[in-house]
Amino acid sequence: QVQLVESGGGLVQAGDSLRLSCAASGRTFSNLAMGWFRQAPGKEREFVAAISRSGGSTSYAPSVKGRFAISRDNAKNTVYLQMNSLKPEDTAVYYCAASVERLLSGRPANYNYWGQGTQVTVSS
Repeated sequence: QVQLVESGGGLVQAGDSLRLSCAASGRTFSNLAMGWFRQAPGKEREFVAAISRSGGSTSYAPSVKGRFAISRDNAKNTVYLQMNSLKPEDTAVYYCAASVERLLSGRPANYNYWGQGTQVTVSS
């Protein structure tokens, strides 16, 4: 079992930056691929970014590529999402997820464990 706890969400203005953190426990962190997803009211959960076990490979949704950066610190069992140039359409609950699979995936079904989410609100 893996426990994931997100933090760092909040209310910001358009153009601002935020860094989300996700602390993992319960399983060897370096054996998990990690991802960030988000869900806005009335919309389905969508992929944001993913990072491989070692951190050597990353993947991004087109809507955030160039603005967001995913990283991880395996010594701290933590994955991060640096969000720059935030837009009102980035407003959503952001979820951290962990996958036991080796390949990076943007499909929620490929992730085995989920955090409770952290709210990010971007005002215009």
